[in-house]
Amino acid sequence: MSAATATAAGGGCLYYGAPSRLRQKHTAAAMKVAPPRKLRGGGAVRCESERGVSIGDFIGGDLLKPDLGRWLKDVEEHKAIAIYPPHEGGYEGRYFTRLRYDGYYFLDLSARGLGDPETTLTKIHPVCPAHLGKQPIARWYFPPEVDFRLSCLPPNAKGLVVWVMEAKVLSKAELQFLTLLPTLRPKVRVIAECGNWRKFIWRPLKDVVGLNADEGA
Repeated sequence: MSAATATAAGGGCLYYGAPSRLRQKHTAAAMKVAPPRKLRGGGAVRCESERGVSIGDFIGGDLLKPDLGRWLKDVEEHKAIAIYPPHEGGYEGRYFTRLRYDGYYFLDLSARGLGDPETTLTKIHPVCPAHLGKQPIARWYFPPEVDFRLSCLPPNAKGLVVWVMEAKVLSKAELQFLTLLPTLRPKVRVIAECGNWRKFIWRPLKDVVGLNADEGA
């Protein structure tokens, strides 16, 4: 008996040098699907694959929900929207593109490191670059982010969308300012990523922070 066959017979290797009948037996055992696990109440737990193949597996579940018209209508009506995309990401691109096709330009920001939103977006604000422990602490002054972008918009632009990523780290007062920003700058729309959900959903930002229509006017 060769070394490879002896190893296979001893259990070290199942395939290399083993008989074809042994390989077929192990392969058939590996391909068996375990039956559904019974619960105390008499039910069973089934895997997602046991439901069968649906059309959403081929074209994407997000394309089966034609809600882009309602999305655009809500953005125009409420002007500040809180969105909750899935954790895996990718769904928000369709809604981003719909606003871009409608004539909006975008200012993408991350809430982490943003500082005071009112100062950063609407006022001249200082920025201290890293000094590496040797250089003196310098202070640079930057123009308001929103006002600067509004001044650079082309004449045919419909408006500016301030898309704030990771807005769930902002405080309630900071989110309230983002809700009032379209009132201070009428051509601005705000989209804030305030959390995650199993599917892409959105709500008016004023409902999230507790501002009614009269307070926001």
